[in-house]
Amino acid sequence: MEVTGKIALITGASSGIGAQMAHQLAKRGATVILTARSEEKLRGVAASLPGQHAVRRLDVTDSAQVESVLSGVIGDFGRIDILINNAGYGVFDRFVDAPLAEYERMMDVNYFGTVRCTKAVLPHMLALRSGHIVNIASLAGKFGSAKSAGYSATKHAVLGFTNSLRQELAGTGVKLTAINPGPIDTPFFDIADPGGHYVKNVSWLMLKPDKVAAAVIRAIERETPEVVLPRYASSAIKLAQLFPRTFDRIALRTLNKK
Repeated sequence: MEVTGKIALITGASSGIGAQMAHQLAKRGATVILTARSEEKLRGVAASLPGQHAVRRLDVTDSAQVESVLSGVIGDFGRIDILINNAGYGVFDRFVDAPLAEYERMMDVNYFGTVRCTKAVLPHMLALRSGHIVNIASLAGKFGSAKSAGYSATKHAVLGFTNSLRQELAGTGVKLTAINPGPIDTPFFDIADPGGHYVKNVSWLMLKPDKVAAAVIRAIERETPEVVLPRYASSAIKLAQLFPRTFDRIALRTLNKK
């Protein structure tokens, strides 16, 4: 898909890779619809965007609002060619210490938010027999680590949803991509790791938001089903799939940085 001239809607566009994707899509000539809960932050991002764009306040946990906002965008712009389900957050905590409400909230935002937005847009894409949906998952959806049981579960759910739906969409003209990045240098960790312990331990492998955003746009243009970032993490995924017990022993020594 050539992104120039396309209508692209991004959830969680007020900061991090959401804001970076908005900038890079706008520079390539796409009309970008930025959505998030904070309209003030969205307008701050939008102020520096070139070309046509719009801001819509959206809470992905509100089903009625999702349907209303996305239907409104389709009414205003005629269609949504690209949907990027990026809204999400994480909290790193031991399972026995974590309140159940936090687990429920993460699942509601990260997984059901993706489902709600996809449900609202997909019928229109199917009618046009074109479109591309990008779900921002995570390496945490491929394998787990200590203190991320809740967050990892949401991303496993996103990947299961994405992989199953991709099978349903075969031959419809609608493409579906999963993006699985490792830790990214964004405000995500303001909530996930407020003490900065994890960030300090993994600072050497932190991905840059602009690089991740560029990889997402390449995946849209090339219609790539799945992207793993950094690329060398693919080896760890294969090890986890083929030799899970061996991977667990390695993970106990290398991944428990939270």
